[in-house]
Amino acid sequence: MRLRAASGAAGDQLATTATGAPLRTAFIYFPNGAIPSAWWPTGEGADFQWNRTTQPLEAVRPHTQILGGLEHLNATAGPDGAGDHARANGTFLTGVRMKKSATDIRAGISIDQAMAREVGHLTRLPSLELTCDAGRNTGACDSGYSCAYQYNVSWSSPTTPMTPEANPRLVFERLFGAGAAGERAEQLKRRREEQRSILDFIVQDARDLQRQLNGHDQAKLDQYLTSVRELETRIQRSEKLGDPKDPTQAAPSGIPPTYAEHIQLMFDTLLLAFQTDSTRVATMLLAHDGSNRSFAEIGIPEGHHDLSHHSDNQEKIQKISDIDLWYVKQLTRFIERMRDTKDVDGNSLLQNSMILYGSGNADGNRHTHVNLPVILAGGGGGTLVPGRYIKHGAKPVSNLFLSLADRMGVTGLERFGDSSARLTNI
Repeated sequence: MRLRAASGAAGDQLATTATGAPLRTAFIYFPNGAIPSAWWPTGEGADFQWNRTTQPLEAVRPHTQILGGLEHLNATAGPDGAGDHARANGTFLTGVRMKKSATDIRAGISIDQAMAREVGHLTRLPSLELTCDAGRNTGACDSGYSCAYQYNVSWSSPTTPMTPEANPRLVFERLFGAGAAGERAEQLKRRREEQRSILDFIVQDARDLQRQLNGHDQAKLDQYLTSVRELETRIQRSEKLGDPKDPTQAAPSGIPPTYAEHIQLMFDTLLLAFQTDSTRVATMLLAHDGSNRSFAEIGIPEGHHDLSHHSDNQEKIQKISDIDLWYVKQLTRFIERMRDTKDVDGNSLLQNSMILYGSGNADGNRHTHVNLPVILAGGGGGTLVPGRYIKHGAKPVSNLFLSLADRMGVTGLERFGDSSARLTNI
């Protein structure tokens, strides 16, 4: 099956499947790498056997492929020294080397945002950024790197992270409006009117302020006003597209008490966003790299990051592989739900999606960034060949991003991050 460009107004060239169903892409990040000896399968191609960590994916084997040999060399230390966790997060979807500073932030646009620029105007939300973690965009976090690098994977510009939302209720209300089923369209309309009123006030206030600012502060204000104009554009686009579909279920009450429930609820909300065509591009940060969350619910009270520096201690290695396995189980549940949800063309939602799951660290003990643990699920509208383990052999992850962007209809993107070519055989 081949992708085609859907017809529409000039500039509305959108990658869809051959059936006309939209193509969706999600990028899911898990922290601190994985135990390599428990992650990588044996065999190759379609004739492979899962390892312990990835065994749950047997339930969705026909829809999943493991990609070996992909790397992010810009996340390695080089002259910048320590800070591998910040670099792992910041490089994951940008492919660039970040500027080591707590205040002078410079990363790169992330691949999800490159996609959103192309197809985001066709949905109410150009993209959706989710997290199951706390968020920090200021201050120093990892060896002199800004916290913005470590707590974000999505970047709309080299200096602007797309801050993810951790509260499932706020995500749901952003997608469908507040209130009970049947009341949400009116609530959303009222919210847009309030936002427009606030934006009008901000713009007028900013114009008055501009006369008093020097050149440096003027540049900062211009950057701020750009984000205001983008919000105005999103409101206008949302109104043009009409009222969102109103799910019959109640909105989530907030952040659940357990981490597993939190992840599952965010995955369910992401699925709903794709199913209702509220967005076609999403990121989900399960936890920031360097996360020291404990997993007492599976009998591991120690911190994840502390355990990841196991120094070949077999007991610690076993606990880390148990955590890796736990994360893969959450992923498997999401893939199963995507597989079991029908899309508008009668295929599964998973068939018309590309779900990338991975970490910017490979071996958390040694902080390596080669042969990263990366899984690609979904059929890409028939353009992907899942059910395999492919060893790609020392290729930038950015090569994969170029190939996924092609499928999403992104045009004119010859290079991305540290790409060297498009990744084939996916």
